[in-house]
Amino acid sequence: MSALRLVSSAARRAPKVFTSGRRGYAEAADKIKLSLVLPHQSIFTSTEVVQVNISAATGDMGILANHVPSIEPLRPGVVEVIEPGSASKKWFVSGGFATVHPNNSLTINAVEAAPLEDFSPEAIRANLQEALKVAAGSGSEEDKMEARIEADVYEALQHALGSK
Repeated sequence: MSALRLVSSAARRAPKVFTSGRRGYAEAADKIKLSLVLPHQSIFTSTEVVQVNISAATGDMGILANHVPSIEPLRPGVVEVIEPGSASKKWFVSGGFATVHPNNSLTINAVEAAPLEDFSPEAIRANLQEALKVAAGSGSEEDKMEARIEADVYEALQHALGSK
């Protein structure tokens, strides 16, 4: 008997223990519980929100209730939180992880985060130029790598603010 026929016949005889859950689209009334935490502060703690948009390493994504459980590394970028009945709040995070749990909750662990409106486009532009100068300079490899990371964060901040 071939291995495929053996497996398929065993599958037919096996008791139906597992139930397959069906996934559908999130309804407008559904909420997801958000926890956005930093090492020194909790910004949101199990707060019910409608949607959270994140800058994942694999691309930007929106997270609604009933999202597929996953773990996403975050790149420097914006976390947009859409609360019920209010405008969205935008936070810039330097990186971290977002974990979507199967119980309609989302945990975002970030190293640093600040409200987007706290940033000055002029200061970002000046700091970006300085970081690029150090990254292209003749310093140590460690200094150049740190400056390149710093420049990446400033470029992401600049993009988030829509400035050029």
